[in-house]
Amino acid sequence: MAAPRALVVTVSFKAVGPVRYVISKTADDGLARALSGRFPSGEVSSVGVHPGLVTTEGILQFGDYLDFSNAQSPEGVGRVVAALAADPDHRRFDGQVLDIDELANEYGVETGPRP
Repeated sequence: MAAPRALVVTVSFKAVGPVRYVISKTADDGLARALSGRFPSGEVSSVGVHPGLVTTEGILQFGDYLDFSNAQSPEGVGRVVAALAADPDHRRFDGQVLDIDELANEYGVETGPRP
């Protein structure tokens, strides 16, 4: 019997701001890369994803100051990650950091609604 395929996903983005914040986001991406190929079964993939601006409650409070034209909803990001996890060939992305918009296009997933 084959081992079940698993996917480890870290969520990050290209951060700017205070040094400790940038380091934490860079560490998320590094973790995704470092876990690549580290599991004995070879059936576990590790990827990082960059969703960009996500319309969380914390972000929406700054609506007067932000451009939401390319933002994604939290549910949309979740749909993309679910599509990635359901892809029987997701191992091709092992160790990579992927853009959510590109994955959404590849899988035909809507990341809205936008505000």
